[in-house]
Amino acid sequence: MTDPHPASAAGRVDPGRSPAIVTVTANPSLDRTLELTAPLSHGAVQRASNVRTEPGGKGVNVARVASAAGIGTRALLPARAGDPLLAALDSVALPYLTLAIDGEVRSNVTIVDPDGTTTKVNAPGFVLDDASAAELTELVLANANDARWVALCGSLPPGLPHNWYRTVVDALADTGCRVAVDTSGAPLAAAVTGPVDLLKPNEEELAEATGVDPAELSTASARGDHAPLIAAATVLAHRTGAAILATLGAAGALLVTSTGAWFATPPPIVPRSTVGAGDAALTGYLIAECSGAEEPERLRMAVAYGSAATALAGTQPPYPDQIDPDNVSVTDLTGAASAG
Repeated sequence: MTDPHPASAAGRVDPGRSPAIVTVTANPSLDRTLELTAPLSHGAVQRASNVRTEPGGKGVNVARVASAAGIGTRALLPARAGDPLLAALDSVALPYLTLAIDGEVRSNVTIVDPDGTTTKVNAPGFVLDDASAAELTELVLANANDARWVALCGSLPPGLPHNWYRTVVDALADTGCRVAVDTSGAPLAAAVTGPVDLLKPNEEELAEATGVDPAELSTASARGDHAPLIAAATVLAHRTGAAILATLGAAGALLVTSTGAWFATPPPIVPRSTVGAGDAALTGYLIAECSGAEEPERLRMAVAYGSAATALAGTQPPYPDQIDPDNVSVTDLTGAASAG
């Protein structure tokens, strides 16, 4: 059996607690969020009413939400000892293990207008060579044995091959854990060439993964026509065997599985930042699945968590007492899925 703590790994973990959810953030970040007093104006000098600096990267966000809900979790990521990101992770007491790299983790900047409109500027990330890619894969495999879920999240840094997620999913096939993938572009295209347990695309990513015109999905969604979305998600579900959790921003989310399709609309909120909302939605689904909930309730919790995250500044994780599942409306669209 692989050593669960390879020599290259360091971090803070609870050795007496096996994580239910292991997250993998190959391209982590230190995220700075600036809330503006007036809408963003290109070329102007503007004032920020609030500034937050938090540990980031999609997998880190998922781990923070799971940890806030009391779910055993462990975040895996590349970072050197003493990196400011690790100090930020320590400050929120998040369990993590790192692959040592010879450089700093990237910094990302998010600018939020008063109405919640979000502009995000992401740096490319630290380059990982072939040896680092192999060590990161080993770190994932070593920590997957006792986990219920491994969540592979976010962009890939320079140096990692675009099919790295697909390689990791295949390598995890004999561990017994379930695998969720949340990415885009070439890594998403490679990930959906084989089986996986859960995919969390947004509307644009669903279109690119299935070759559908994104404008078609957007137009249909805007007029409340879910049939094209269900058809695209069904194609992806049949191709990969995955449950498809498609997040649709303020409109809600769609879940398509081998047994049916459901659509959920969010509770009323005042938006503050959309960054991390999709990550919170993914976590809400995983939390519900870990508790034994059926598909409609998993979707309800996904939308409740995603909405709660949108109502918070920066990438703060919503706590269970901040979510509002009772005001999430879930509609069974299984008939529409069959018609599609």
